Amino acid sequence: MKFVAGGTAGIMASPLPWKLLDDVSIWTQNWPWIPRNIDGTTEFVHTVSKLCPSAVGMKVRTVSGRPVRAVGDPDHPLSLGGISAVAAAEVQMLYSPARMKRPLRRAADGAYVAITWDEALAMLEEQLSAVKGSGDKLACLSGDDNGTINEVLSGLLAKAGSSNFFLMPGEAQPAQRAWELMGGQGQPGYDFENSDYVLGIGANILESWGPAIRHRHFFSVAHPHGEEPAVRYVYAGPVQNNTAAGADQWLPIKPGTEAVFALGLAHLLIKKGAVANVPDFGDFRAYTAEFTPAKVASLTGVDPKALSRVADELAAASRPLVVTGSEFDQGAGAATAMAGFAVNLLLGAASVKALPVADSAVQGAMSRARMLRQDFIAYLSRINAGKAPAPQVLIVHEANPAYALPQADDMAKVMEKIPFKVSFSTFLDETAMMCDLVLPVPMGIERQDDVNTPYGCGQVTYCMAQQVIEPLVDARPAGDVLLSTAARLGMDLGHRSFESVLKAKAAAIGANYRKVSAGTPYVSKAALPLTGLALRPDVLKQTVSLSSPAEPFAIAPVHKLNIGTSNTATPPFNTKTIRRWELQGDEFYVMMNAATARKLGVKQHDAVSLSNKDGSIRARVNIFEGVMTDTVAVLLGFGHTAFDEFSKGKGANVMHLLTAGFEPVTGLSVWNRAGVNIAKA
Repeated sequence: MKFVAGGTAGIMASPLPWKLLDDVSIWTQNWPWIPRNIDGTTEFVHTVSKLCPSAVGMKVRTVSGRPVRAVGDPDHPLSLGGISAVAAAEVQMLYSPARMKRPLRRAADGAYVAITWDEALAMLEEQLSAVKGSGDKLACLSGDDNGTINEVLSGLLAKAGSSNFFLMPGEAQPAQRAWELMGGQGQPGYDFENSDYVLGIGANILESWGPAIRHRHFFSVAHPHGEEPAVRYVYAGPVQNNTAAGADQWLPIKPGTEAVFALGLAHLLIKKGAVANVPDFGDFRAYTAEFTPAKVASLTGVDPKALSRVADELAAASRPLVVTGSEFDQGAGAATAMAGFAVNLLLGAASVKALPVADSAVQGAMSRARMLRQDFIAYLSRINAGKAPAPQVLIVHEANPAYALPQADDMAKVMEKIPFKVSFSTFLDETAMMCDLVLPVPMGIERQDDVNTPYGCGQVTYCMAQQVIEPLVDARPAGDVLLSTAARLGMDLGHRSFESVLKAKAAAIGANYRKVSAGTPYVSKAALPLTGLALRPDVLKQTVSLSSPAEPFAIAPVHKLNIGTSNTATPPFNTKTIRRWELQGDEFYVMMNAATARKLGVKQHDAVSLSNKDGSIRARVNIFEGVMTDTVAVLLGFGHTAFDEFSKGKGANVMHLLTAGFEPVTGLSVWNRAGVNIAKA
């Protein structure tokens, strides 16, 4: 025992075990797979996110030229210091396992085969050559809402003899159609900055509608902590989403009834003496007389007293602003936007602008207004009904229609009828996996690109994405690929490089290319006169829907940027932000209030099936009182069948349950009034 004790004491006194432990700790910290800090010079590159639909201005921190973090840029007019969940993850997504690393072609057995860029460009050239000059056998869909790449794409189609250029559906299309029907010039704009009362009807203005990060800044400034708000924010919608949660008041209304709610406000404002200096005001007053608080309450579910209070507050405000839209940023028709514009006109339209739109920089390109008149869902529906031929070639640029369109299965089947499909994509998404040729494009911080006045801005804003780093994969910018291909096919678009296109666009807008390409945005207060406007009750009578879905429960899709977009899926960086009552394992949750749950005989965590004629999905129940009775709220962004382990097979895609109809007069596709049956699973 003495020997053991002495030996132990000797070992403890010896420096050898401590030295060994020190060596082991140093050794384990130098394993090659352990992340480590980068030594070097820190710099910040001013740029704008091309991944985030809010077009967030951001600063990318680099160390020895390597991007390590994205933060908000306080000097950028589209973010004013804030940053979105998508933009914050952009640097990490450079290394996403779902990234396209090289060109792929589909082999005879359906598998993808890696090919060189020379082989890929030869395939693309061969297919475009075959349809050149053959009318509308070529079609294109772009997922870039506000980039000049759309002029390159539409210009190429025009040179090939096709007018089938489309943008992915969003809020800008119905709003622009409404604005034109009412006689508006340019692009409608919204002056959040100088408004003293903001009412969002459906539009999720603090989360995903327009440049939402910019809107958050003005909301924050108007709501100093511990003080009375300087600007009152009110939200009307079916779910207490992030906008409703932040607003000073939430008014629950049924999904798809935004236009009726706005017309109810118009009725009350006119009764209080509001007028609009337009030729058809008398007809509009007669039309809105039927939208009494009682009728509006029966159609929308709103408390009539609350409706009257909001009308009083709007009438008392100096510079009120009413913003309409879909609660999930798509699927609303022109009627909703027209009703919203009408209320603004009755209030004096002090916070509504008509923003000038610059001429195209590419020969033969579609105008912005014409791009927004094109409806891709209507186009696919005509093909499906045999009323239009399917194109021979479809170009898809940074869009994922196979996942993101309503009636997703039906739309995908129509796309399968197209013999040759090519996808320009950063990620191997659902649409890319349907294509015959997949061409990887660099991420926004790996290329030069631009953002031109996103819908929802109150001023002309032009900025450029800077190339922070060379592409980490074998990717090429789509603009340069398309311009070089067009040149080889003898189609002159007036430019040999995309940089040349951007220089011409900056000049058309009146911006200094050297400054904007270095990260300084161009902002102009220029606006067109609000003249020649009309309220168009003749159109509203035909377009405003007073019907309800046939199914007993309404669907209210909810858009949250932390879950990602159809183009990005859920960024790995963001998985920890998804709550346990939104997703557990591979099962996702839908939300309903206790009254709806009692009616169905379900309780928290029970499995349910949601179904209608278009499809069915399975989910678990989260009881949440921030949802209207007889309504089920379903998060967008789940149910991917592509991408990576962080998104694939997680939950279900609500787009399978959304049915597209078509608005009278405008012909716009509408899918924000879907209903479902709900049963225990």
